[in-house]
Amino acid sequence: MAEIKLELDDLDTGAINLYDDDQKVGTLLINIEDDKLMAFHTEVAKDSRGKGYAKKMFNKMVTYVKEHRLKVVPLCPYIESQFKRNPDKYRDIWAT
Repeated sequence: MAEIKLELDDLDTGAINLYDDDQKVGTLLINIEDDKLMAFHTEVAKDSRGKGYAKKMFNKMVTYVKEHRLKVVPLCPYIESQFKRNPDKYRDIWAT
């Protein structure tokens, strides 16, 4: 079963990582600075694609951002595409 973990260092740089059977198969690289979360890159291992893992990490990011009242700077094309597809849904967290 997939498990998602937010893993940050002391400078609030790190990733939202997805593990399947204790093996990291997905990562969403982030940095938090002041009231903004920069989303840099989303990647899922080739043999784990098509399972909705990128969306699961995206949803974890959205939940975290809303809980901590942050805005997202979508530097990652995947994150930006999710925001553009659903602008009304993410307007409150999209740092435009």
